[in-house]
Amino acid sequence: MKKTLLLLSSVALLSGETIHSSLSTYFETKDYENSKQKNSAVTYGVGADVHVDKSAFKATYEYTIGDTKKPPMQHDLKHDKLYLRYAYSINDKFEVNVNYINVLHDNTAQTTDGKIIGAGITYNLTKALSANFTQFYSNYRNFDVYQSDLHVDYKFKIDDIKFKLSSLTKYQKLEDKNINAFTKNAQSNYLTSGLKLHVNYDGYLAGAGFYTGKRVFAIMQDGFKLQHHAMEFDRTYAVAVGKTIDKLVLRVQYVYQRAQELPIQNENVKVKTLRFIANYKF
Repeated sequence: MKKTLLLLSSVALLSGETIHSSLSTYFETKDYENSKQKNSAVTYGVGADVHVDKSAFKATYEYTIGDTKKPPMQHDLKHDKLYLRYAYSINDKFEVNVNYINVLHDNTAQTTDGKIIGAGITYNLTKALSANFTQFYSNYRNFDVYQSDLHVDYKFKIDDIKFKLSSLTKYQKLEDKNINAFTKNAQSNYLTSGLKLHVNYDGYLAGAGFYTGKRVFAIMQDGFKLQHHAMEFDRTYAVAVGKTIDKLVLRVQYVYQRAQELPIQNENVKVKTLRFIANYKF
């Protein structure tokens, strides 16, 4: 099963930038400060992004192992996830997309075997300005999450430097959250927004971004990251650099997040992630 998924999968590309038809892999380390449940974790991802005519196929297989505090945790963390996305360009103005995410296994959380579906549409107002709206539905064992994403991109150039400015807004609604201890301390509704800037000059890449406002069980990075543990995030800051070498794209990303562990209401948990990404275009 895992070998098949590895062959079919792809990485969520840093900053959401499309690189037409590519094989990808990534590795990330994650450190938790002030957590009462986790110490650290490492994640591996691998896959492919294939474009054929007006269709675009993406898939990501991701495997994570982590060191937990025992007690209160009984086991070290292990989970893997599958991400899928299909997009179709109707014409120069409109594109539709469908998403699927499956938490294949999680040995520490009630979100194991959780399934997420999504559907969206992109409207290209001009060559420089576009907007995407995607609606997600997350079905977990004891609760559900509805998430609405609005993503607006504006591309421009200054001399030979290419820029992409992106604004992101996420609205979430939780259902049946009060019937279990895993989610009862969460809010019923969340609204978070973010801003990202990406720069490309002569094969060199750079980016920075932030999110403000709270979110929980959030789908991130256009459906290629899932925060499926009971952590309520209220701050996110990210920076990235990269270099294109012929058909190979190498990138490094650092992400700082602040969260509350909801079941035990443990505040000021700091999550620091360092991610290495390699992408081979074909």
